[in-house]
Amino acid sequence: MRITKRRGLLRLLASLFAVSLIAAACGSTTDDVVDAVDDVADDVAEAVDGGDEEESADDGADDDSGEESSTASADSNGDGVLQIGIHGECEGPFGGFHEDVVGGASAAFIIHAGATPNSSTTSLDGFTGANVAGVDIELVGIACGDDTADTAIQEIRGLVERDGAEVVLGPLSGDESIAIANFAKDNPDVTVINGTAGAQESTLQVQAQNYFRFNGDGAQWNAGVGDILHNTAGWETAAVIADDYSFGHTSAAGFIAEFCAAGGEVIHREFPPLGTTDYSSFVASLPDPDEVDGYFWVVGGTGTQASLEAFVNGKGDLNGEQHAGNLFFNPGLAAALGPNIAGAYVGGFASLPGDVTSPAIEEYIANVNSAYESLPGALSGNEAADPSVALTFGFGYSYYVAGLALIEAMEANGGDISPAGLQSALGSLTLDAPYGSISLDGNRQAIVDAAVQQLVVNDAGEVVSETVAIVSGVDQTFGGVFSETTDPPSREAPACVEADIPWIGNATPVVDGVIQG
Repeated sequence: MRITKRRGLLRLLASLFAVSLIAAACGSTTDDVVDAVDDVADDVAEAVDGGDEEESADDGADDDSGEESSTASADSNGDGVLQIGIHGECEGPFGGFHEDVVGGASAAFIIHAGATPNSSTTSLDGFTGANVAGVDIELVGIACGDDTADTAIQEIRGLVERDGAEVVLGPLSGDESIAIANFAKDNPDVTVINGTAGAQESTLQVQAQNYFRFNGDGAQWNAGVGDILHNTAGWETAAVIADDYSFGHTSAAGFIAEFCAAGGEVIHREFPPLGTTDYSSFVASLPDPDEVDGYFWVVGGTGTQASLEAFVNGKGDLNGEQHAGNLFFNPGLAAALGPNIAGAYVGGFASLPGDVTSPAIEEYIANVNSAYESLPGALSGNEAADPSVALTFGFGYSYYVAGLALIEAMEANGGDISPAGLQSALGSLTLDAPYGSISLDGNRQAIVDAAVQQLVVNDAGEVVSETVAIVSGVDQTFGGVFSETTDPPSREAPACVEADIPWIGNATPVVDGVIQG
């Protein structure tokens, strides 16, 4: 098995962002977040001194000659073994989540397919012994993305052409997914099950028959936010600031489409490049607080805190009731920005917020905590923690769902791992997943439930996330707004127009973590 591990400055910097999400994922206090940031800062200093490092591990099962083979077809050796690869993310703005996503995918095979992890404290050493419906499953490689399309193609080609992967789980990020969906379209015998990537174009426009996504796209995850901001919070106008790449565009598109459909007006759109460090010029271009009712933020990775700090420096103190954001807006921001962030509404992600629980969620948490002794995921600053810390957050959980989908498809078709048999089973699958049932539309895109949260101050004076509503059955057309013939989300698209979106005014309330009705 080929495993690429890169540990360097970029990954550690990504962890500075990641630890700010601890409070959102597992209820930690502001002091916990500050301590974790301090720990990661020490690691960053060491990385600056020691430089980046790249290492490869090989268990001797693969040809180490360095020569590439032609693209493999499913069970090309006819030996009843399915070879799979995991497309992770060990560099770039989301590099801190590499352990999370590999751990999520691996946990599915450990829990449901009898696999044994090669290490109890890291997922990056892989697993062995998985078997489903009488078919052995071999993990042949773990690849490392960096959020760019070029690297994504290099990495998936390595998994498929060099390592012989017949199924690939991943990728994590938007531009990667568009590139890999097109790769899948050109290689129909390779089956790709999306990891966490949420660009709309990957499924709605590319429509590769062998690319399956069991998570929402960025627009779907924001269902309900525009409705609440216009009809409950009273916003009539909004400004949007979003990362200038496919996921940022898609996530912003969900808010814009719904807010405008409800009767609101988006008066300004700002798109800083992903990975920007100085947001002052972009913030300066935004309308002032007395010129707009609110701001919707779609700035992720290491940029969330930096962009809000630039806002404070350029526009004045935050008023949470005038701000909202997508999945990266979280209670951990209070550690740096203060409690005034409370009041902000936040879109959903692949898993539900921590205040919502159920027997299925509790069983999932127990299972992943049994799969590994600990995992050094992003939410713990890449330090050892209970596996559930990483795997209940959307990145790790989405990869778990991807692995679960492969397992259940093989069980449903009796272990038929031919491309046609496997892809047919995946396309007709309905997953009874821990955080809710997932089915696919005709483009092999998930239909999901979306959660709306609000940052509030609890009785202890801490900023926490509270779920306020669930929107059920959100499809990728977003109630008919988007289609394969509409322009993919971009700086200009979608236009701000009133429309009839069926869930506006019909979201299901959540009270004290209990879904009503």
